[in-house]
Amino acid sequence: METVLTKMPVATLVNNRYWLIVGIGLASLYLPTYWSLAHTLWLTDEQAHGPIICLVAAYLFFTQSHKMLAEHYAPRNGLGGVLLFVGLLLYVIGRSQDILLFEVGSQIPVFAGTILLMRGAASVRSVWFPLLYLIFMIPLPGIVVDSLTGPLKQWISVIAEEVLYGAGYPIARNGVVITIGQYQLLVADACSGLHSMSSLLAIGLLYMYLVGRSGWLYNSIILASILPIAFLANIVRIMALILITYHFGDAAGQGFLHGFAGMVLLTVAVLLLFILDTVLGRWIPVDSKA
Repeated sequence: METVLTKMPVATLVNNRYWLIVGIGLASLYLPTYWSLAHTLWLTDEQAHGPIICLVAAYLFFTQSHKMLAEHYAPRNGLGGVLLFVGLLLYVIGRSQDILLFEVGSQIPVFAGTILLMRGAASVRSVWFPLLYLIFMIPLPGIVVDSLTGPLKQWISVIAEEVLYGAGYPIARNGVVITIGQYQLLVADACSGLHSMSSLLAIGLLYMYLVGRSGWLYNSIILASILPIAFLANIVRIMALILITYHFGDAAGQGFLHGFAGMVLLTVAVLLLFILDTVLGRWIPVDSKA
């Protein structure tokens, strides 16, 4: 009786062998990176979503791998070689100089270049979303964080003060320092909502991809609404913190901030996103791939 192995085409066996070698090579590159991130950056509140993004991208890539391998075999050696070279150069610079922007960001050109060399452009298109989803693993450059954090804190402070003052609370503001009753609260960098915006953008794009509704108007409105929803949810979080501090004391406010603030923000933001999706689904004709 012939074994299953002997019935398999030679090309398939060779291709599988090559993929195994490539997989070992990629793992040797990025497993040390993931290990370092797991013991440093991913332990911070700002980048705690990193491992989730990594796992989601890996799962999506795994579930779409059959489509990638089923595409027409047409390697793009030129473009693939350039992308792979650029990605490896970024990796070497980032790894040797401890520049996470380069080291983590190199995954996208390295993976895309490898697939172009191994399969072709059609295979890259079949896994475009998990490849691009890796963008959310890349830490924002410090200069970008600094330039955005200040204005965000200022806007949040102004809006929170205006809303609560209009509701009759004894509140005043000096820059990003809010005084309510006998308490003073500083709207710190972590309260700017910048990282929560990035997290919600990742959630929103994943939701749009999984639901797969067609229609440019629907998708444009959802995409354009993600960041404003995250900003609004962060304002709700800050006002909740202010009110809890005013009614129950500073200890209660600090406990809320560190224990439940992120959960409240995410819950409010996702709820608003679902509500918007429901409303748009009633007013705008859309089709789902499900």
